[in-house]
Amino acid sequence: MPIHGLKPSSAPIYPPHFDIEAVVRPNILSLHPYRCARDDYQSGILLDANENALGHSIPPTASAEEAETFDKLSLNRYPDPMQSEIKTLFANLRGLSSPDQVFLGVGSDEVVDLLMRVCCVPGKDKILICPPTYGMYSVCAQVNDLKVVKVPLETDGGAFQLRMGEIQKAVADDSSIKLIFFCSPGNPTGTLIPLSDIERILEDPNFKGIVIVDEAYIDFSGDDASAVSLVKRYANLCVLQTLSKAFGLAAIRLGFALAQPPLIQVLTNTKAPYNISSLTASLALRALSPEGLVLMHEKVKTLLSSRAALLSALADMKPLGLGDVIGGNHANFVVLPILDKKGGTRPDNGRALQVYKRLAEERGVVIRYRGTEVGCEGCVRITVGAEEENRVLLERLAELLK
Repeated sequence: MPIHGLKPSSAPIYPPHFDIEAVVRPNILSLHPYRCARDDYQSGILLDANENALGHSIPPTASAEEAETFDKLSLNRYPDPMQSEIKTLFANLRGLSSPDQVFLGVGSDEVVDLLMRVCCVPGKDKILICPPTYGMYSVCAQVNDLKVVKVPLETDGGAFQLRMGEIQKAVADDSSIKLIFFCSPGNPTGTLIPLSDIERILEDPNFKGIVIVDEAYIDFSGDDASAVSLVKRYANLCVLQTLSKAFGLAAIRLGFALAQPPLIQVLTNTKAPYNISSLTASLALRALSPEGLVLMHEKVKTLLSSRAALLSALADMKPLGLGDVIGGNHANFVVLPILDKKGGTRPDNGRALQVYKRLAEERGVVIRYRGTEVGCEGCVRITVGAEEENRVLLERLAELLK
């Protein structure tokens, strides 16, 4: 069954064992998407979408510049349903050949949920994850009534790498696994997954589904780390990225799916008609401008320098009862074991939990307790802050540990 709206292509599909029409639910393949007013015309005297022709109802402010911004955005009008300019800019940034390989979501979370809805039959199909990993995969699976197969990462020595043999055995034994979610760099591990491992799963003829690589932190990981380089070759790959981390735009909620056009078209057919607001789009376009990209790269460079300084300072504090930072340190955070006592050698969940709570409640510094995650016993996760924030963190953490 052809995918509605997909441009014809004579290019061969790779890998040959993958057939998107066998992965996507039949009712989604046959779906004719909702056709909204802005699909046809976006200019002129617009009397087609039952909008408020008298404009928005935001009270005037003292700032003429702010009022002018609101007026330019035409907030009384529905936004562009396709956002082609953002897609083109992001495709160029990531080295993709066409905006047809880019889908926009309300954060990556919308894309995670949408992938499950289009590919997995509730109560029947499954996803596979590799704990410790991002918690929303399991939440979305439960919302969609999907079972979750868990193949934990290899955690010895803080490695946090895929157990390739176990993953391949799981998919060989269970054809109902439709989606595999890899987080790279991992959350909470901060560790990259080698592209060679991802390719092994993509090439595995026993897995007929889609591999999703979640790259929220990829801009902190160095060159040539992204699985986007594999999108051109593999039709069974979907890479997720976001403006929340390196771009510093968590509040606008804009995520990206990067994949070959057939999967992008399926997601486009299924999404809500106006999922990206005009406010979000306006800020995204500024962030993706040449000037915005320069600022982003400058801030990433600063955060990487701050990460190195933070790691060095934490190593100096080991006599106070800290372990060696674990994971790959490929993101904008570090994972720190809190040991059982000064001079102790075992990570201690009780002590880590106390450090987490007392830092927040008594000293106003909020980090994240991660001790219940696989391979993270006794650990807290610390985001790399601004220079002054890092200084205060280290000072107050030392006070507590003493």
